[in-house]
Amino acid sequence: MMQKITAAITAVGGFVPEDKLTNADLEKIVDTNDEWIRSRTGIEERRILKGEKGTSDLITPAVLEILKKRGVAPEEIDALVVGTVTPDMMFPSTANLVCHKAGLKNAFGFDMLAACSGFLYALTVGASLIESGRYKKVIVAGGDKMSAIVDYSDRTTCIIFGDGGAAVLLEANTEGYGVLDSILKSDGSGCQHLHMKAGGSLRPASAETVANKEHFIYQEGQPVFKAAVKGMADVSAELLERNKLTGDDIAWLVPHQANKRIIDATADRMGLTHDKVMLNIMRYGNTTAGTLPLCLWDWETKLKKGDNIVLAAFGGGFTWGATLLKWGY
Repeated sequence: MMQKITAAITAVGGFVPEDKLTNADLEKIVDTNDEWIRSRTGIEERRILKGEKGTSDLITPAVLEILKKRGVAPEEIDALVVGTVTPDMMFPSTANLVCHKAGLKNAFGFDMLAACSGFLYALTVGASLIESGRYKKVIVAGGDKMSAIVDYSDRTTCIIFGDGGAAVLLEANTEGYGVLDSILKSDGSGCQHLHMKAGGSLRPASAETVANKEHFIYQEGQPVFKAAVKGMADVSAELLERNKLTGDDIAWLVPHQANKRIIDATADRMGLTHDKVMLNIMRYGNTTAGTLPLCLWDWETKLKKGDNIVLAAFGGGFTWGATLLKWGY
C-alpha cells in the first residue's frame, strides 16, 4: 500500500529591511501618538524598504537563505509560489523575477494575490504540488512592500503596515509531518471595506486617479476588525474540531500580525494560552503576506519536531483561512 505523501516544511528563510519607522517617527508625520498606536494595534515600529527596490528584493534573500540552510542547489527547486499584493510590476510576476535573481533556473514561478491571506493560499497550493508526486522541492514565499501603497498622510492606515518577506521550503514526507489540513475562505462583498481603488483594469492609472490618491490602501477599520475577529476565530476553531484537537494539542498559533486584539480573540476562541501565540507585530507591523512566514522564521529555533501548529490569516476583499501542520524538524 502506498504511503500518503504530505508536504513538510524543511527550511525557513526571512528578510526585513534595516530602516525602521517608529511610532515616534509617525508622531512627526500625522496626528497620532505612541500610546494610542500601541494600545490599539500592539505595534511599536515597522521596517521600510527604501530606494528603487521592490517585493522581489524582500523575497530573494529569504530564498537564498533557505538554499544555504538546506544545502540545496538553486537548480533543484521545481516551483516558487509567491503570495503578494505589491508585485514589483503587473507582469512578469514577482515569482518570475525572484527565480531569476536566486538562480532557480529549473523552477516555474507564479504569484497569488489574496492580500493578507496570500501566504496561506500559496502554502495550500504549494503543498498540493508536492502531494501530487510530480514535484520534489517547492518554495512558498510571502512578502510585501506595503510602504509603496501606504498614504503617509492617512493616520488610520500608515500606523499599521511595514515591509518584509519570508519563505519556506516544502519537500515530500511519508511520516505524517507537514501540511495536514486547510480551510480557506473568501467573500468579495468585503471589497468595499478594504481595497485599493485604482491601478487595475477597472480603473487604470490616470492623472485623475493619482490626484485622488486612489493608488493607496483604503480601509474602513470597524467592519474589517469585526470580520477579521469572527473570520480568523471561527475558521481556526473549525479546523481544530474537524481534526478532533483541542487547544491543549496545539504547540503554537501563528496568527496574521494585523492587530493584537484580533490575535488575542483568535487564541481565546481556540482555548490557547497566550504563551503559545507567535507575536512579532511590535517589531514589524503588518507585512501583509509576509507575516506568517516571518513568524516561523523568528520562532524557528523554538519549534520542535512533531509540534502541531495552526496558521491563521484574514485579508482584504475579504480572504481568510487556517492551516494545520505538523512540524517536521
